[in-house]
Amino acid sequence: MTTFNRRQFLLAAAATPLLAQKPKRNVLFIASDDLNRCFSAYGNPIVHTPNLDEIARRGVRFDNASCQFPLCSPSRTSLMTGLSPDATGVYDLKKHFRETVPDVVTLPQLFQKNGYFAARVGKIYHYGNPGDIGTNGLDDAPSWNVRINPIGVDKTKEEPLVTNHTPDRKGLGSAIAFHASDAPDEEHTDGKVALEIIKLMEEHNGKPWFLGAGFYKPHCPYIAPKKYFDMVPLEKVKLVPFEEWEMKIAPSWAYFTMPANWGMTEHQRLEAMQAYYATILFMDAQVGKLLAALKRLGQEENTVIVFWGDNGYGLGEHGQWMKQTVFEYAAAIPFMMCGAGVTSHGKPCKRTVEFLDVYPTLADLCELKDTPKNLHGVSLRPLLKNPSTKWDRPAISQVNRNRQGKSVMGYTLRTERYRYTMWDKTKEGEELYDYEKDPRELKNLAKEPGSAKLKEELHARLEKILATRQKA
Repeated sequence: MTTFNRRQFLLAAAATPLLAQKPKRNVLFIASDDLNRCFSAYGNPIVHTPNLDEIARRGVRFDNASCQFPLCSPSRTSLMTGLSPDATGVYDLKKHFRETVPDVVTLPQLFQKNGYFAARVGKIYHYGNPGDIGTNGLDDAPSWNVRINPIGVDKTKEEPLVTNHTPDRKGLGSAIAFHASDAPDEEHTDGKVALEIIKLMEEHNGKPWFLGAGFYKPHCPYIAPKKYFDMVPLEKVKLVPFEEWEMKIAPSWAYFTMPANWGMTEHQRLEAMQAYYATILFMDAQVGKLLAALKRLGQEENTVIVFWGDNGYGLGEHGQWMKQTVFEYAAAIPFMMCGAGVTSHGKPCKRTVEFLDVYPTLADLCELKDTPKNLHGVSLRPLLKNPSTKWDRPAISQVNRNRQGKSVMGYTLRTERYRYTMWDKTKEGEELYDYEKDPRELKNLAKEPGSAKLKEELHARLEKILATRQKA
């Protein structure tokens, strides 16, 4: 038998460093703007997204995930810093978190500190969409080694065509505007995002990287190549059920869209839904290009893939459109993970999780050093191994209202079964929904005598968690 003394052992180890080191896991961090769960990975029968379905099949689809604030900048800020909106002070689309927490170490910053190349293409932090396309928007320079800001025909040529100041859409501007484009995928901004991410994968193949692919769709205006509109024929689109009395279920602060459905006719609503679905299909096709490139480069098994939408999105639930409420349609987000470190495949997770959990999860999976101790979330690694494991953490979302000189904050706590919401610390009303019996939130139990004890318990739990998330 051959024996080595200490000096010979160290020399041998130094001569074969690649054998002595485990390769670092890459992270492909894919974001979609204003995406709800209306696609096939979450059960939608007409919006077929084979590439998002593939991520769900290969990993874990979270069925009860929430954003911290159903609005772009506050939501993305919480995800990227691991801190609640009350800790960052970001409640709108103007304030930058460096104004309030200047020394915070963001998620991609931590990857840089651990020897990773970190880059983003498109929208990861907040951008005015479509106004800021082609610029850095409200980005954070310390987070990245490289920042790339594509701009396509949807911004340069087609956006001006769809402001919709026509008699049947007067006043809606670009919010419910759409256009079936004749330009190919590669000429659109999101098509360019995919191509630039692939270039970065190729340039840094073999070295550890964190790449943020920030897609702008399905955010309005709903512009996509015409072929994607053809994939969701108007006759197959079904309206979201709504009756006028639904606008009285909750306190007035709960509602964002007034009047209901912004006064659109049923046909206008159907057209808007078709266009929204078409942009989802377009975005899914770009995700497919990233997955194919990852496989071609031999990095599929060594890369953690994270897919997320920054907030939910209403298409008529309770007469509401877009976001900025804490009803389920706006607070709930699509969130899936697969690849390296995700050992459960194809099993949905019904446990309650939130955006604050993304930062500690990736730090855990990639074994990063010096992870901040003040993060407000926890690692989801146990759920990536067994989606049904015991779990008793709720999700907290919030939204602010400024009306007639008065400012009110609404906070909501979501468990697997219930949602409890308080407006201005209950002074402006409360909501309580039981999703097991009432998935559409049609019965507010907050004033029901039989629900008093449950409401008290959920309220106390919400207050306790909020007290721990006030400061960074």
